Amino acid sequence: MMGKYSRLQISLYSGLISFLLILTTLFLYMYAIGKKQMFGQLFVARIFYIPLFVHIIVISLTVSAAVYFLVTFLEKRQLGKIEGKLQNLASGDYDQPSLDVAISQNKEMLLVDHDIKRIKEKLVSMSRELQQLSNQPQMVDGTTKEKILEEERHRLARELHDSVSQQLFAAMMMMSALNEQSQHSEELEPYKKQLAMVADIINAAQSEMRALLLHLRPISLEGKSLRQGIEQLLKELQTKIQIQLKWDVQDIQVSAGIEDQLFRVVQELLSNTLRHAKANELEVYLKIVGQSILLRVIDDGVGFEAKDEHAGSYGLRNIRERIAGVGGSTKIISFKGQGTSIEIKVPVVEDANSNIESSLAANGNE
Repeated sequence: MMGKYSRLQISLYSGLISFLLILTTLFLYMYAIGKKQMFGQLFVARIFYIPLFVHIIVISLTVSAAVYFLVTFLEKRQLGKIEGKLQNLASGDYDQPSLDVAISQNKEMLLVDHDIKRIKEKLVSMSRELQQLSNQPQMVDGTTKEKILEEERHRLARELHDSVSQQLFAAMMMMSALNEQSQHSEELEPYKKQLAMVADIINAAQSEMRALLLHLRPISLEGKSLRQGIEQLLKELQTKIQIQLKWDVQDIQVSAGIEDQLFRVVQELLSNTLRHAKANELEVYLKIVGQSILLRVIDDGVGFEAKDEHAGSYGLRNIRERIAGVGGSTKIISFKGQGTSIEIKVPVVEDANSNIESSLAANGNE
């Protein structure tokens, strides 16, 4: 950040300048008091039995080191501010006050600030365009793409429910009957362990099927707010799955495109949790933070390593794409055996700001 000079160069120049200044001062002093052989005095004169010349070198090196550490400190301080601004931009926090505060009055830093502001403006513009595009229906042969996908999802859900789901239910009933008979029959005694294992497999398959049906046949948001849709989805889930649910969903007002994407993301996250996390508790939070919508879903399941390919990777990739499609960002924190936390942030820019303000007012009156 020091232009064409590096920290090491600046410190070396500082040490050299201090060395020359000390020598010049000493020579002038010795000349003033009439000392002869001024250069020789640097080696003859001693302080604590050490020649004066050595003291001058040590002082110069000390000045050089002090300048080096001072420059390093100032550079890191400036780089820390730049890093903070870039992190805010990466996470979609475009309304952070720090983005508009100058890092320094230094000419180079002012140029960096200017570039960061230009990046912010471009990102805000891209988010606005993406959100506008998400509100426009995509037509395929005269029918909206969403309508085609919804009809196909409903068809698949009906077929799975009427065939595979019913067969799994019947198999579970038969296994329950066999397990009950094994308790009173000596002939089935050797197969008791295997019967229990088969029952567990069928039970797991039923849970997987419920999660798939939840994913394929979502509750419609038609005529409902996002808050009402999410709460209805969670309440329906609570009646079907043995999992402890906790939620805090604010009533926010945004464009239909963002509402739909957020609702489908919540649906996808619930489906992923049921199918892969093996969680006992699940928390869902939706609120407004500044000029952004914050969605957070937390479970206490098995978790995963972010670098590993796992069963839910396609679902998470789909979620990232949905959120990126409305100019938002997705942060996933997970460790094996320690659960998963997924945080989604969607900035609402310009014309949607009035919706955010009215949402804040509405939540403040509750």
